[in-house]
Amino acid sequence: MKKLWFLAITVLSILFLAACGGEESGTSGDNGSGSGDAGSGDETTTIKAWAWDPNFNIAALNIAEEQYDGDVELEIVENAQDDIVQKLNTGLSSGTMKGMPNIVLIEDQRAQSFLQAYPDAFFPIDEYFNKDDFAAYKLEPTSLDGVQFGLPFDTGVTGLFYRTDYLEEAGYTHDDLVNITWERYVEIGKDVKAKTGHDFISLDPNDLGILRVMMQTAGAWYVEGDGTTVNLVDNEPLKQAMENYKAIMEADLVKANSDWSQFLAAFNSGDVATVPVGNWIAASIEAEESQAGKWAVAPTPRLDIDGAKNASNQGGSSWYVLNVDGKEKAAEFLGQTFGSSTPFYEQLVTEVGAIGTYKPASESDAYATPNEYFGGQAIVQDFSEWMADVPPVNMGLHTYAIEDIISAEMQNYLKGKPLEDVLADAQAQAESQLR
Repeated sequence: MKKLWFLAITVLSILFLAACGGEESGTSGDNGSGSGDAGSGDETTTIKAWAWDPNFNIAALNIAEEQYDGDVELEIVENAQDDIVQKLNTGLSSGTMKGMPNIVLIEDQRAQSFLQAYPDAFFPIDEYFNKDDFAAYKLEPTSLDGVQFGLPFDTGVTGLFYRTDYLEEAGYTHDDLVNITWERYVEIGKDVKAKTGHDFISLDPNDLGILRVMMQTAGAWYVEGDGTTVNLVDNEPLKQAMENYKAIMEADLVKANSDWSQFLAAFNSGDVATVPVGNWIAASIEAEESQAGKWAVAPTPRLDIDGAKNASNQGGSSWYVLNVDGKEKAAEFLGQTFGSSTPFYEQLVTEVGAIGTYKPASESDAYATPNEYFGGQAIVQDFSEWMADVPPVNMGLHTYAIEDIISAEMQNYLKGKPLEDVLADAQAQAESQLR
């Protein structure tokens, strides 16, 4: 009897120890191929994010982490934008998600190339935020087949930055620059240069981003609405944009630049009178303290086409969640910060100067704050109002590839080749290369 009792005690002890061991092992383990730790219970979840620009995008992530009401530890890995593109292409094309982050920042003009090539690699985030709270033009490039994969972030809404002293010297006021066409912009530029001696704009001959700014005022791009069909020959907005570009060049209004530093120097040095570009350039303009009070911003010129708006976009990016362990927590983190928090965007615009595309935030006092550098103009509020008018476009997959073709043909156009032949040859090259 004693032997049986001892045996029973031994068996119960073994079972108890086994239960304890199983309970301990359940709190840890392999989280799969993803970078994030899905966590459990009260444990802190680690979310890895890839982004570029420590003073803008990464600063925004840090603010989001501060404001997020949850147990999240954000591991931010800074990469150059081109490096992120390369790493994503290399990793996703290999067929494995190993080494991928939970959250990644992707430029809007590149987003469709990833979503269409690797749709299963991205996690749908429709249920984590209300997409109607964001500018309409940001939704097309961040979704696929009606499913929202990207959370829209910053706006590249453009404006016509201009030197008030130069324009006043030539006899122009702010009202003279409001709701004008690009043709009128060229006319004013000729007059300003004749009267002040200053160039009107700085352009890099190898960068035709200004064409995209012009085209989008009319809701057009290098491709048709399906995002695939190359549309150059019969593209009236593109034709007008190229005609305006040639007019600017032939009027000798341009101070040429060949890189970013020369572009900045063109206006920081006082050489040019206007900078028609995305709102993100404001911080670079303000960097030259000696010019405080000498700048203002007017709406972007539009193409002379029915329905065109004095609003456009240049640049901008959005956040994506990759389909790895921790994806739900990553989507929740984005949704509760970038996706729905007005206080977050107020802090973002106050501390970083970054303007998001979250529409409810535009009604806050922070957006209406006068900017003394720009003569007391509430430029953030103005950009937010213009943002609502930016025509949406389907950028498709091949913006930069097509633009490389047009860039070469543009030189032929400037040398006298008929525009019809330029567009026909560019169309043929694009169809051949991108089939």
